[in-house]
Amino acid sequence: MGRAHPDLVDLVGELIDAGPKHRPALIAVVGAQGSGKTTLARAAAERFGAAQISIDDVYLTRAEREAMSRDVHPLFVTRGPPGTHDLVLLQRLIDDLSGAGPGDETLIPDFDKRGDDRWPVERWRGFTGRPSAILIDAWCLAALPEEEPALAAPINELERDHDPDGRWRRAVDGFVAGPYADFAARFDAVVFLQAPGFDIVLDWRAQQEADLLGVSPADLPPEERARLAGFIQYFERITRRMLTGGVRSSVTVKLDRNRQSVSIVR
Repeated sequence: MGRAHPDLVDLVGELIDAGPKHRPALIAVVGAQGSGKTTLARAAAERFGAAQISIDDVYLTRAEREAMSRDVHPLFVTRGPPGTHDLVLLQRLIDDLSGAGPGDETLIPDFDKRGDDRWPVERWRGFTGRPSAILIDAWCLAALPEEEPALAAPINELERDHDPDGRWRRAVDGFVAGPYADFAARFDAVVFLQAPGFDIVLDWRAQQEADLLGVSPADLPPEERARLAGFIQYFERITRRMLTGGVRSSVTVKLDRNRQSVSIVR
């Protein structure tokens, strides 16, 4: 994924400095898959002594999502959309980090994406002391819910074939409007990394996957790219909504297709 642009790391530093003095600043970095959220949050955390947590670290366990798939809708077995994260656990981590003493260690979860389940606590990473800030990278945090008429028609094959009555997308929208909006309202600042369009997301995700496999994006197997094309359909509706203004952010960083900052709007 490369390195975070120094200007954006400086931007996060400014937001930390402008934050409260009695507790660590709470800052979210949001945006489409592959936009560089985690890269930026990790770089800023390392530079400023902050703690970084990906919302991917606190997915519900496989068993919890299987229960949701039975009780709410079968599509909830797939991690990623609002409703598949453990916001209670994430809030507990924020509270623990905010109240930590110099020698206290806070264990931060990690998720095994290949195994599709949370790693056992012995595999969690530790953060010692109280951080200067808590940086959460979360693709959908601060997204705004849709109006009911916009939810009526499916926007891709996933919704058409597996959610024809709209029950899943309405449930997801309910999470956006409720628990996720309440959670986002607690943040001191939200940085939105705005992709130039949804069409670039597949290329960005394919590059991520190629990096994990140790191959060039051009050598990524066609079946893997096809799998990713299906997977990002779970994220498409909310991503498109955010790209067209449906996000409540403090700062918007407009990106080009190479993830370079084109402009910063405060």
